[in-house]
Amino acid sequence: MPFPQVSWLAAAAALGAVLGVALGSLSGQTSLGAALGAALAMLIAAPLLSRRPEAAPTSARRSRPAPESPSQARDRIIALIADTAPGAVVLFSDVGTIHYSNPVARDLFFEGQVPEGQNFIRLVSAASAPLREALLGETDRFFTLEVDGRRESYHLARRNFIMDGEPLTLLVVKYMTREIHRREIEVLKRVVRVISHEVNNSLAPISSLMHSARMTATKLGHLEKYQRMFDTIDERASHLRGFLEGYAALARLPKPQLRETDFAPLLAQISTLYPEVRLPAASSLVGWFDGTQIEQVLINLIKNAREAGSPASEIELRVATGADGSSEIEVLDRGPGFTAESLQNALVPLYTTKPHGSGMGLALSREIVEAHKGSLDVSNRPDGGAWIRVQLAGRVVPALGDPSRSRLTLTRG
Repeated sequence: MPFPQVSWLAAAAALGAVLGVALGSLSGQTSLGAALGAALAMLIAAPLLSRRPEAAPTSARRSRPAPESPSQARDRIIALIADTAPGAVVLFSDVGTIHYSNPVARDLFFEGQVPEGQNFIRLVSAASAPLREALLGETDRFFTLEVDGRRESYHLARRNFIMDGEPLTLLVVKYMTREIHRREIEVLKRVVRVISHEVNNSLAPISSLMHSARMTATKLGHLEKYQRMFDTIDERASHLRGFLEGYAALARLPKPQLRETDFAPLLAQISTLYPEVRLPAASSLVGWFDGTQIEQVLINLIKNAREAGSPASEIELRVATGADGSSEIEVLDRGPGFTAESLQNALVPLYTTKPHGSGMGLALSREIVEAHKGSLDVSNRPDGGAWIRVQLAGRVVPALGDPSRSRLTLTRG
């Protein structure tokens, strides 16, 4: 029986196009995504087009295994391509029967279970309204949901097509929170560079003029009269220079030098700086990170806890490590904790609730942690105070990229 090439081409084009949309959304270049999708469609379809149902010799037919049916070949090729896709891929029929899900989809939607044969539409119908609307909509879209107390963003691409006479829908859902944050930080870095350049160009002559003014006032015997004015100008110029330096640190953050790192020297340094803070025993704790950068993260987090009003003796640092070098670091305090507003905005650059804060401490810390392929989350302790958790990846980064720890679970009520 010859393969139904028209439906194969439709499947190849749909899979190529939907993965192309996902690639284009990541790169910010939709034309690039479309080109990659078209190339992928050709790669999928080429072997199929070149395959002709020629009669084989009788002896060959006896020695070869039974040929795949069109549906078996379809499923094999879809799985071959989609199993390595960075997004969650789900293929289901017009009545909702799931024909295929890739490993990312099983992790994101189905708690690691194999959902083939279940009804996707029925599962989605029991989900929250925003998730249900996104997954059952008719168009590609970005959507944002609150997952485990965090705002998480996703991109969804949808394609409908007919294969072997059966109407099918192909969904690709890509976790986008980290990518969106990365782009925001890149824009912020460019803005900081421009502002720093312009302000520093103005501060240099101000400092020079202030020096000349002091010298002139001294010669005329009026220094005491103008001393307070001069001191105020100097203080504000120094404050502005220091303020900009905090943003400049984010703009020039170097790539972390990942290596096997003992926690003991790092925690000894923290103990010297903050002797009252409660620290864990670190004799056997080894992680995979840039020690200088993670030390700066811990200093920032402890400093924030103190400035928020927690007694130093009530600040606690906890550390756990895995065999692969992954680490989990927690900083807990007994300050006032986060308000609902600050929980939403604590990691946003420039946001601060402190009278003289720059809003860069947590933002810089998160940038460092995410450069380590990790995550930084903020929350409140059930019995009062703030709780900040840092998770750092180990030596091996998952082959499918860096998926969110958040789950849009459909298999549990």
